[in-house]
Amino acid sequence: MHIKWNALAQTAGASFGITVAVVSVFALGILALSRREAALSAREGEAAQEPGGGRLALAGAYACFGLCAAAVVYGLVLIAAP
Repeated sequence: MHIKWNALAQTAGASFGITVAVVSVFALGILALSRREAALSAREGEAAQEPGGGRLALAGAYACFGLCAAAVVYGLVLIAAP
């Protein structure tokens, strides 16, 4: 039996890199949601609230979670491909 060490190292490196990227993007999404909640709670005490406060953070969080979901679906497609 012959093991292709170079291919194994490339696969391990790519898997590690993609894992770190997906976890980082997910963490950015969680951070955006927490920043939105902090902004909304800070504005809660003010009398004049701006309409739509925190929409940019919410859009960023949705974008991050969408990228994570796309990466997971792509991985499942790669696994299920004949």
